[in-house]
Amino acid sequence: MIVMKRTTVYLPEDMKARLEVEAARRQITESELIRRAVDNELQRRPRRGGIFRGDPNDGITGANLHEHMTGFGEWRH
Repeated sequence: MIVMKRTTVYLPEDMKARLEVEAARRQITESELIRRAVDNELQRRPRRGGIFRGDPNDGITGANLHEHMTGFGEWRH
């Protein structure tokens, strides 16, 4: 038997409506659909690549490179 823990998730109205429709279409509970989506997201492998790739929120990108390079190459006494 799988032990479940309850949690509360707040969704925007439009997302909740889409969740209801999709769960009904798949003939599963909304909770099951959410569990599957969370599990899928947690199993994704992080993207690898150069510093100019990926989501800007994932670290160094071309858009924020200057923030990470501040002081690089400067001579310090």
